Amino acid sequence: MAKSKKAPETTSGGGERRKLRAEEVTQRLGALAGWSLGRGGGAIERTYVLPSFRASLAFVGFVGELAEAKNHHPDVDIRYNQVTLRLSTHDAGGITPKDFELARLVDSVER
Repeated sequence: MAKSKKAPETTSGGGERRKLRAEEVTQRLGALAGWSLGRGGGAIERTYVLPSFRASLAFVGFVGELAEAKNHHPDVDIRYNQVTLRLSTHDAGGITPKDFELARLVDSVER
């Protein structure tokens, strides 16, 4: 008798929340320009350099709207004209496909 495969867990905002293995994270990071593994390896992160503090605030508002729509919220650090986003899925205990989905979405929308 063949084993049936369990469907991946998803959240109400869509996207898979299965914690990725280290090699999966490394492979997926290779497809995302500017993103890297954060300190400690529990999140992916990217720092965006914007023209001004006001532009940084607008960018964070934009990311907030995307995050709310996906029900997936990054850690955000604003340093004048630099905004760092850190993505991890806290209830899964690490990095999941949902983190990469939001990273791609943020990067795909023209600022």
